[in-house]
Amino acid sequence: MSQPSVSLTDVSTYLPGEPIGADYYAQFAESDDLRDNVMFRSPAFRHHVAPDETAIDMIERAAQGLIERHGGDVIEGADVLITHTQAPDLPFYGAGGGVAHRLGMRPTWVLDLHNGGCAVFVLALNVARQLLTSGAGRTAVIAIAQNAAGQVFDQQGIRRKAQASVPGDGAAVGLVTVSDQSPILGIECRTYGEYHGEMTLSPDPPRKWWQPGTGELCIGFTESKITKVLARGNRQVPEVALAVCDRIGLASKDIDLLVTNQPNRVFLRNWRDALEVPKERHRDTFDECGNLFGAGIPINLERAISDGQVKTGEVVMMAAFAHAGDFAGAAAVRWGGRG
Repeated sequence: MSQPSVSLTDVSTYLPGEPIGADYYAQFAESDDLRDNVMFRSPAFRHHVAPDETAIDMIERAAQGLIERHGGDVIEGADVLITHTQAPDLPFYGAGGGVAHRLGMRPTWVLDLHNGGCAVFVLALNVARQLLTSGAGRTAVIAIAQNAAGQVFDQQGIRRKAQASVPGDGAAVGLVTVSDQSPILGIECRTYGEYHGEMTLSPDPPRKWWQPGTGELCIGFTESKITKVLARGNRQVPEVALAVCDRIGLASKDIDLLVTNQPNRVFLRNWRDALEVPKERHRDTFDECGNLFGAGIPINLERAISDGQVKTGEVVMMAAFAHAGDFAGAAAVRWGGRG
């Protein structure tokens, strides 16, 4: 008996507040050993979560497009809910239960994914597809909130650092269904456990994140770490995308739309060059939104759908890597339109 086809049926998104220009961070910038590093060349704009805005608030707002197009019953009746929050509002658990309650859902499965990082949308698609093909239900909702820019990176001390001006906030919600409308053609997920833990927090003075202290939390970047992450990212994203291409019998140069995470302009250029995809077929919002972490793929995909960049019948390749390179994933979908 053949397995049912599973589709990424639709995506809707949310960007908080008004765009914040690069001059906002320029006014705080201090001398920084990493100021000129290619990893930290600032986007023109980004968005920041409001001080009292929770991850659940962001996801609820992102879900409105799906509710308007498909009806509240589709979301409320979903069998599976998969969530990811970049900076959880509470330290001990994710947003899954709160999202389910806010959206009126009673799903059989509620899963919070923390290890997917910037590639979490691909990981969530993989989990959703496996659950739906196994008979766990007919509908899954994927909800992602990137909320670290306006909270972690805009701390008074951290905003002076080169790393602070790159991230932006946003949220996205995807609808996955048992159907052949926009079938998931193939997925590749790879874990590189040897790199786990290499993305670290480095408050000054040093402390564990849960210990009281005056040092603000920031990412512990060094020139050596950045060199390693650049090499891994340059290698991993094309590798997983090519693995999917091989599986579905598609040459990478024939990808109709490439959608990746967007840490910086260098990665974006290197990935499309490696896959032989021209710039006009690689969607990004880096200069409007900055590094959106795990929300980058679905936000860019939604933009491409809404403005007609991806047409019915075209193949979308989504690919990303996470953290310092401990996870990477790619997924191909044949887009069938919003219907």
